[in-house]
Amino acid sequence: MTGSTVRPPAYQLLADELREEITSGRLQPGERLPPEPELCVRSGVSRSTVREALRLLASQHLIVTTRGVTGGSFVAHPDAEQLSEALSTGLTLLTNSAEVGLVDLLELRRAVEIPAAGLAAQRRTDAHLVEMRGAMFDPDFDELDTMLAAHAAFHAAVVSATCNPLFELVTRPLYHVTYGEEVVEALPDGYWTRIDADHRDLLACVRDRDAAAAMEVGRRHLDYITEAMAR
Repeated sequence: MTGSTVRPPAYQLLADELREEITSGRLQPGERLPPEPELCVRSGVSRSTVREALRLLASQHLIVTTRGVTGGSFVAHPDAEQLSEALSTGLTLLTNSAEVGLVDLLELRRAVEIPAAGLAAQRRTDAHLVEMRGAMFDPDFDELDTMLAAHAAFHAAVVSATCNPLFELVTRPLYHVTYGEEVVEALPDGYWTRIDADHRDLLACVRDRDAAAAMEVGRRHLDYITEAMAR
């Protein structure tokens, strides 16, 4: 009937209830969920409905299920990479719609990457420098796909050097979003040469622990990318 509200399936309602217990902290990481028979009684649903709800939560990396005498469903310990994958999926869906555009993505990158560059310069280790150097590319010889991947890897390495996993969680999805072939193919001549030069400047600032200069290079870098993609 027009205007009527469709009630979600029973497994979805149970999954939502359990998810709220997990995200609120009432169920802590590593804690065991009530066994299936207890969930059936508590929720008034069948065992197959309970199992479907648990499968949904497992697919969202909120619980892990083990078998055996000591098995069961347990609240998963937070994993930044898995959480970031979930964010990346959502961000990709948004960018494929009319709700989020290139300008929005670059604005978010600006808000996160510039302070991250400063923190990286203050906190980096020698291992972080090795990771950043390993993500450099050669604009004269490398293919486009190689440079795109290296660009993402370099900025991920800078963010890793902040030693703040929340920066990694927020920024990692940004580097998995594609700008679209029409944008990439319209980049101005010398674009990748400039990107490479900016990366080398930023690496030098991080190496020298110059936070102010690192932030300025990060700001200049994003100014250039924004201008190039707006053409």
